[in-house]
Amino acid sequence: MFADKKCLELKSTSKWDPLLPSSPMQPSQSPGGQISCDRSHHNYDMCSINGPTVLDPKTSTFYLVDPTTSTPPLLVEKIRPYPRKWENFVMKRIKEITITSGPGPGPRSPKCETQHNAPALVFSVAGYNGNFWHEFNDGFVPLFITVNSIFPDQDVIFVIDKARDWWVSKYAGLLKAFSKHPIVNLDNDNATHCFTSATLGLISHGFMTIDPTLLPNSATFTHFRALLDKAYGYGRNQPSMYNSQVTRPRLVLMSRKGSIGRVILNEDEVKRVAEEAGFDVIVFKPSVKTPLQEAYALINTSHAMVGVHGAALTHSLFLRPGSVLVQVVPLGLEWVADVCFAKSAKEMGIEYMEYKINAKRVAWWRSMMRMKW
Repeated sequence: MFADKKCLELKSTSKWDPLLPSSPMQPSQSPGGQISCDRSHHNYDMCSINGPTVLDPKTSTFYLVDPTTSTPPLLVEKIRPYPRKWENFVMKRIKEITITSGPGPGPRSPKCETQHNAPALVFSVAGYNGNFWHEFNDGFVPLFITVNSIFPDQDVIFVIDKARDWWVSKYAGLLKAFSKHPIVNLDNDNATHCFTSATLGLISHGFMTIDPTLLPNSATFTHFRALLDKAYGYGRNQPSMYNSQVTRPRLVLMSRKGSIGRVILNEDEVKRVAEEAGFDVIVFKPSVKTPLQEAYALINTSHAMVGVHGAALTHSLFLRPGSVLVQVVPLGLEWVADVCFAKSAKEMGIEYMEYKINAKRVAWWRSMMRMKW
């Protein structure tokens, strides 16, 4: 999972807690409380404009409209709305967005060209864009938490930084499940937009975690799984090679052929043994271009999934409650395997199993590789 995998592996040997505050910083707030920012969390910052606001996408600036005080002091806040603020390398890629109380001595708010009768939720997907695990861990899971924390019964409009065309196309169904409104793309929209209010940033509970005790409606991973079914479950009523009647229990074997490390070398043998045990085995090698509706149709109608630890196992979110996930855990990645996939699987009612690669197996493999045949 890119450089983040090394980061997770290092944290597996420590007592690092992603929910601990990074410093005892006090939230900043404008007079009247119309602009406020909370920077006390380790993984994310949050800012809000609690009143009408206008966005100028050309300058990535949100202006407070009609402040309650007649001559308010100018307040300017800046935020990178991505929930990995401890990771400086990644955060440098995230566009900095400005919030200002204006007009004051600074720039006046621009004229509104597109009026929305709903609040805006602003975030970036520019971090580990293209990595399936990160797109959920840093994107859709925090988005689910934020929507259920701040907008549980409201319409909301997403303003997204670095929403590339391929990304919007791939996740169109899931975005529609969150909000009925089209997204505002911060990168290619030149018109100004007015919102009833704005929240900037996404709330994270930690790696692949939804903590119901921190949510007003006590939402869990089961509710997140229901959202995925809302987005892609309609595919059961549409033609698909995977929607035919299943005569034997189906097992999805996640393939990583061509990858460096963490590969099932005897994949054909594993497939044969599983078939002899009575499974209908589908070898699945997803890519960035794999349509999620097809992936969901396959996995949601399967009874088990087997795969080596890696980003592709994020497809386990598509497994139905009561199905089985078997994760092959490489040597030394026990903690990472747990936080990335085991916890979420168990919370969704999936029977979770592990096949751990121990030191004896590694030593045997290395000795075999040194032999001359």
